[in-house]
Amino acid sequence: MKIAFYGSSLVSAYWNGAATYYRGLLRALAGKGYKITFYEPDVYDRQKNRDIDPPAWCKVVVYDGTIDALKKVTADAALADVVVKASGVGFEDNLLMREVLGHARPHALKVFWDVDAPATLAELRAAPDHPMHQALRELDLVLTYGGGDPVVSAYRDLGAAKCIPIYNALDPQTHHPVPPDPRFQADLGFLGNRLPDREARVEHFFLEPASRLLQNSFLLGGSGWHDKPMSPNVKYIGHVSTRDHNAFNVTPKAVLNISRASMAENGFSPATRVFEAAGAGACLITDYWEGIERFLRPDEEVLVARDSRDVTDIMAGLDRRRAAAIGERALARVLAEHTYDHRAREADAIFKAYAASRKEAAE
Repeated sequence: MKIAFYGSSLVSAYWNGAATYYRGLLRALAGKGYKITFYEPDVYDRQKNRDIDPPAWCKVVVYDGTIDALKKVTADAALADVVVKASGVGFEDNLLMREVLGHARPHALKVFWDVDAPATLAELRAAPDHPMHQALRELDLVLTYGGGDPVVSAYRDLGAAKCIPIYNALDPQTHHPVPPDPRFQADLGFLGNRLPDREARVEHFFLEPASRLLQNSFLLGGSGWHDKPMSPNVKYIGHVSTRDHNAFNVTPKAVLNISRASMAENGFSPATRVFEAAGAGACLITDYWEGIERFLRPDEEVLVARDSRDVTDIMAGLDRRRAAAIGERALARVLAEHTYDHRAREADAIFKAYAASRKEAAE
């Protein structure tokens, strides 16, 4: 089957946290025989900050951030068996959805793939006249990269025919153990861009513990934190290329996952960072969110902090030996249950089931 996938970017993770999700899942689907074309707009300097070349397993079409260019590439939707419009593409998302749906063949599977479902749902609830309300009635399927039953129920209530989570996972070809790198030496590292619904949580879970543990070293990576006040034991290194994520994860004694507020409130939304860190064999500390145990066992494969005091206490009592053991167990768990090959099997089964049902209906 041919997939036309309209997303933010496959080749650049710059201000684009969904990149590793796209890469891992689409590479695994390509391995199952899907012919994939990924369409991405040239916006937000992403093309100037590519961290991979267009891969052999997927054709990448970069289009100008103009209405004319958008309309030209959406005409290609007519060539696909599965047409996907992702959330948060970043240029004229509503128009992109309308054009994709308008060009898709009647019997093609039309999918909205939401990589930030809690935020999308909040936006739709606040705007009854949002164009997505109409789009949901035309789509065959909503896929999300997290959210569990709360997100499924919310999308069904808004009129989606069906909603199925396809969770984040590990791509072992990309994220795996590597030797430590002195550039990333620290007791606790956090990697994440500065975003409005994450900033307060970064202050609470990372910067506050750093201000209490002045004898420890803290490492902050990600875009946008350059003017953020922080204690002298925090080293800020700016944007970290995906090629350095393994070393960033494995070098500190532990690394921290801080969910965005909407993700934490909804639960069942493990960030890509969770699986990337586990895949590198890192000792991961995560803020609490409902459903963690579905992916990693607390205290054995991951350490869980409900507030800044928990982070402080965990770091005060964590030695390298225990940290290494937690990382080893996390790596074994994600390899056994949470790779993108596992997720691609789910997506493949969904696509084939829809194709079979359409064939039966046409006969």
